[in-house]
Amino acid sequence: MIRPGDLTGHSDFHLFKEGIKPMWEDDANKSGGKWIIRLRKGLASRCWENLILAMLGEQFMVGEEICGAVVSVRFQEDIISIWNKTASDQATTARIRDTLRRVLNLPPNTIMEYKTHTDSIKAWEDFHGLVNASGGR
Repeated sequence: MIRPGDLTGHSDFHLFKEGIKPMWEDDANKSGGKWIIRLRKGLASRCWENLILAMLGEQFMVGEEICGAVVSVRFQEDIISIWNKTASDQATTARIRDTLRRVLNLPPNTIMEYKTHTDSIKAWEDFHGLVNASGGR
């Protein structure tokens, strides 16, 4: 497998459970969200490999809650995110956050953002100037 750090330009790797598409609208994802971690260049390969191993080894201990993960290679930074099924379950999202911090060996000051897929859809629509169902922008 090509390591994320060996990619150039704008690339995304998706690793999702069988039957789950890496789309907000997928039935497994639509009520969920994702933890987002922005990484300085040079860290993505190690973090991605550690994340995959933690997922396969079921280190998150949240049952079937994990849907998949994404690594996004960008010009100035790389982004890793892990998607889960139930954004409203704060205990589970906190456990995922804490496990991520541990398995990725993140410094205590690392900023981690949780974003629901509903918020992601709204932000995308707002950014692209689409009109929502109420007729507003």
